[in-house]
Amino acid sequence: MPSENKEQNTEQNKEQRYGLVSKLLHWSVAALMLFLLWLGWYMVDLSYYDPQSQSTLYWHQLLGLWVFALAVIFIVWRFVSKPPAFSPGIKSWEKFAASLAHTFLFGLMLLLPISGYLISTSEGEGITLFFELDFPALLPVSESLRELAVDGHYLMAYGGLGLIGLHVLAALKHHFVSGDDTLRKML
Repeated sequence: MPSENKEQNTEQNKEQRYGLVSKLLHWSVAALMLFLLWLGWYMVDLSYYDPQSQSTLYWHQLLGLWVFALAVIFIVWRFVSKPPAFSPGIKSWEKFAASLAHTFLFGLMLLLPISGYLISTSEGEGITLFFELDFPALLPVSESLRELAVDGHYLMAYGGLGLIGLHVLAALKHHFVSGDDTLRKML
């Protein structure tokens, strides 16, 4: 009988906490997105002829591609391995807000790299990244599409930064003010 209880506790803990894969995906994407936000902010002040201009653009594109790939894996993983239930005592409006925020964050993980790809290929040339892997330009040259992609990339990046800030503040509120295990589930 004691071994059955131990197994039930183990299963219960898995249902009440995020697993290792979810934690690795969450924190990897979070770190990459924050670094990319900083790198994007840094690189817009570089002139085309600055020696760092091409290398920062290369790393921004490469890491943006990683964010996109990890986001796809993360989204698939959320269907395969359902997230734990909300902590007891979470109000219905908080559940709605958290679900909406997560939907927007996942959307940003996909749409920011797509808009970056559109910016990078808007002149009709593809992108060559690690190991000479080519990502061809799929759309015709279009200045209006480029402007739309640039504006969207900018607005999503800064809007995403605000959303990330709210996400962090909500996690800290749940941990320090509400005293529930919302943050501990992901640590």
